Amino acid sequence: MLPEARPDHPNAWTTDSVRSKSDITYALSAEELSALDDALSAVKASGLAVEDATAGDFPLGIMEETVAGWIKEIDYGKGLVLLQGIDVSKYSKEDCALIFWGLGAHMGEAQSQSLAGDRLGHVVNLGGDNPRYRAYQNSTELALHTDATDIVGMMCLVPASEGGLSGYAGAAAIYNELAMHHPQILPTLCEGFHYHLFGEHAPGESPVTEEKIPVFSEKNGCLSISYLRSYIEMGFAHMGKEKTAAETEALDTLDQVAHGPKCYRQFMLSPGDMLFFSNYTVLHNRTAFMDDEDPDKRRHLLRLWLRAHKPRPLVENISAFGKRRGIAKQEGRTSIYDGELEYEEYRVKIPRQ
Repeated sequence: MLPEARPDHPNAWTTDSVRSKSDITYALSAEELSALDDALSAVKASGLAVEDATAGDFPLGIMEETVAGWIKEIDYGKGLVLLQGIDVSKYSKEDCALIFWGLGAHMGEAQSQSLAGDRLGHVVNLGGDNPRYRAYQNSTELALHTDATDIVGMMCLVPASEGGLSGYAGAAAIYNELAMHHPQILPTLCEGFHYHLFGEHAPGESPVTEEKIPVFSEKNGCLSISYLRSYIEMGFAHMGKEKTAAETEALDTLDQVAHGPKCYRQFMLSPGDMLFFSNYTVLHNRTAFMDDEDPDKRRHLLRLWLRAHKPRPLVENISAFGKRRGIAKQEGRTSIYDGELEYEEYRVKIPRQ
């Protein structure tokens, strides 16, 4: 049975209701900023490295109920919350990382984001426009997609000199549009697709998922989305299979609607902005960008993949990587795929996420 459309759900926001990032913004008060400073002082006094700090090491005091409200909005509301008010000029990059990590620790447990085991991701351009690097390490444009976790966090330290707009679309809004105008493709999307894991499968495991991963799924009335088209395309290539006409129509139509003028909203993250969003109710992407020639002015964001302390209801096979625990670190492995698989049609439009 297919999920029902839900036009009145908060996650069914469109570009008419979310006109700019101010419509999802929570402005931190002076008291809350002071509480964050106190928490920063406490964790620094402990001498812990950033990735060793826990929620208990970053006491929020008056902000505990506020953070609980953010989590509710992320899980059951619009799906995303933008925090503003941090003046990055007052802090070192390490201090910013501690504040970001500390807030994230109250929302979930940080997961590895690549085979290198990085739990605090530094979103910087290492590979130019080379799609063989993970997407957070190059400057190419990304298509809308989901990651391998429950909650994604981003903090902007330095924006790009040109480009680098962030884009978002709500799962319920996309589903409503498809149910109204393209209902024939929903069975194919809800059945799902096999995913290639691009070298990030565990030793002894198949490089392609044994079962299909549904694009749309529902549990206990909660609609979720899981989608990364480049991995789907590589799955077909690895298995030596051609997409059926119905599968091609479903994927192409989903992309068109998700990136369309009704569902897709873009904005630029400014220094100090922290965005937390539900990985399973919000698709996200980023436009291509150019870095400043000055190394100190090159684009630099921090990223967290958080396994929620109290996850919203999800089907078991929601993620190609299983159990929503990110990408397991593997000794001696890099996060760059070293195989011969080609997917030229999607190399620019939909590079590896």
